[in-house]
Amino acid sequence: MDTKLKADIAESAVVTELLKRGFRVLRPVGDRLPYDLALDLQSRLCRIQVKSAWFDRSSGSYAVDARRTKTNRRAMRRAKYDDGDFDFAVIYLDDRRVFYAMPAAVFNAYGSTVGIVEDEKRQRKPRSAEYRERWDLVSHWAAQSVTAEAIPVKFGEAFPGSQKEPVGNPEPNLVPVVGAGEV
Repeated sequence: MDTKLKADIAESAVVTELLKRGFRVLRPVGDRLPYDLALDLQSRLCRIQVKSAWFDRSSGSYAVDARRTKTNRRAMRRAKYDDGDFDFAVIYLDDRRVFYAMPAAVFNAYGSTVGIVEDEKRQRKPRSAEYRERWDLVSHWAAQSVTAEAIPVKFGEAFPGSQKEPVGNPEPNLVPVVGAGEV
């Protein structure tokens, strides 16, 4: 089975599991985005990167590449994901039908490979073990408060962050749109 087919199977399994758990799942068109799925969570979008794990017989554990892979006709390139590329990585173990829901910061902290141990005989579990079937982390993520400060701006006025010294919110895309009658 080629890696593209494994990725399609993992993505379908993750979508099915999310739907069973009551999540509203969105699929982007094409594969140019750094995430595979999005969830509509209380009017917030949660971006999901789906990964398929393989079993490494030599170590007796599962492994997942923590990097993005881009291919063209001449070469295959791997690079780490950027911090803002997605919100969660969901790792799927096909032969066990097990999912790991890992926050992006945790997933991106790995070098090139995430190790997953499913054998109960091992005394010390890797840090990935705490994310086994942790769908609650995705649900709780939606409940976190927005950290950016919203500054109302009237049409025609300069945005406060455009002055020499930034004031308030430096991100103009986080400024709410002023509706009719509020000017």
